[in-house]
Amino acid sequence: MGKKLTITELIAQKEQLKQKTKRTLTLHIESLQGEIVIEEPSRALALEAIEMAQDDMKREMSDPFVVYNCVIEPNLKDPELLKAYGCVEPTDIVDMIFKPGEIGAISGHALQLAGYGDGVKKMITDLKN
Repeated sequence: MGKKLTITELIAQKEQLKQKTKRTLTLHIESLQGEIVIEEPSRALALEAIEMAQDDMKREMSDPFVVYNCVIEPNLKDPELLKAYGCVEPTDIVDMIFKPGEIGAISGHALQLAGYGDGVKKMITDLKN
């Protein structure tokens, strides 16, 4: 169980909370026998991806969209890389490099960095009659 936050604690953390930097995570990709670095998505990017996932016509584009925008090493947006793979759409690079299951896993890790999924835990309160 955690402790309850107070106004005093939130005020004390004000500068730290205002100076937040994006968190990163290194992931090992077995099929590529190497590591990539992802960063947490912005709120706008995460919400756009969630909206895409809820739209039947765009659902399969959601995870590649997150991966394309959150993988920072190697830079999937590099024009030379996109040209070498003959990508028509920039996000095509994601499907060309990663296996389908890896795309979903990478996307999930990126969204978790932004607090979607595991960032908030429900506390159960016992009610007495």
